[in-house]
Formats: sequence, C-alpha cells, structure tokens
Amino acid sequence: MELTAAILERGTVRLEPFEAHHRAGLATVAEADPELFRHIPFPVAKQGYGPWFDYLQADQVAGRSIPHAVFWNGQIVGQSCYLNIRPREAGVEIGSTWYARAAQGGIVNPTCKLLLIGNAFEQGAERVELKTDALNAHSRAAMLKMGATFEGIHRKHMRRANGSLRDTAWFSVIRDEWPVVQAGLEKRLAALG
Repeated sequence: MELTAAILERGTVRLEPFEAHHRAGLATVAEADPELFRHIPFPVAKQGYGPWFDYLQADQVAGRSIPHAVFWNGQIVGQSCYLNIRPREAGVEIGSTWYARAAQGGIVNPTCKLLLIGNAFEQGAERVELKTDALNAHSRAAMLKMGATFEGIHRKHMRRANGSLRDTAWFSVIRDEWPVVQAGLEKRLAALG
C-alpha cells in the first residue's frame, strides 16, 4: 500500500490534505461549538483547536497520517483523517472526524467515507478501520449504517480529553466487502439527492 496525500472531490464535497492555510478556518468552525468534541480524545474545548491541528500536521509530516480539511459547497465544515498508516500490513484507520452541525446528517459524511475508503483501496489497502468511543452511539450507528463490520470493544483503550479511560468500539471494511459497502453508500447518496 502506498497511500499518498491527494485532493478528493465528489459533487459539493471536497477533501484537501492539511496545509497551514486550513488552520484558521478549521479553528473558527471547531471553536464555535466545543460540544462537537465531546467524544474526541484531544482537549479542544480547553486548549482550542490550534494544538490539535499542529499535532495532526506533525503526524502528517512524519508519514503516519494524512489529515484532510473537509469543504462543503466551498465552505470549510470539518476534518477527516487517514491515521495509523501501516504500509506493510496494508491497513489504515479513518478517524479524527468531525463536522459542523450544519454539515451533519446529510451528504457530507457518506461522501467523505466513500472518497476516503475508495481511495485507500485504490492505493492498495486491504483493511480500513474506524473507531469511536463506545459511548458515542451516534458515530457507532453511522458506522453500521455505512456498512462497516463491528469488531468489538477494546476496554479502557485510550484516554478521553478529561483524563478518564474510554472503551473503544472498533469497526472495519476489508477489500472483499468494499463493493457492497460502496454500493450502499452510492445508494444512500442518490437518495439524499
């Protein structure tokens, strides 16, 4: 697997690999609604968005992740990232995803997943993983609705922003499953118009 940074686009949704000029726009959206980060392990509500952006961009430079700024109708509305890139195992995680409330519940998330998962498989991935706080019922339902396979719970797996340990729900899509998942996402997007 040779996962490289690229702009991904479909209709009104565009994903751009992080660049310095994305920082201010993402910070404005993120800091306007700290509740968006209730289930994210980074303390955005306390520290602001800037340190998280810097962390993700440093991870990008090190080759461990490819964070994307998400645009909808030309406006920046959130982020979604390739994380834990493992070329030898042909695996990658999609995570650190959040969207402004106006971008939730419509075409943005299914389009982002279609683009990111499809691109990962096109570049040689065999496994795409997704994970969330086990208490995040909304994200868990979205992953199941997308067609990802629930793999179980890792207990006391990572720290929340408040320092408590969270259980993490794991999901995946493997290459063999992608055609069915892809068709489901396409059907969902067609229904959303």
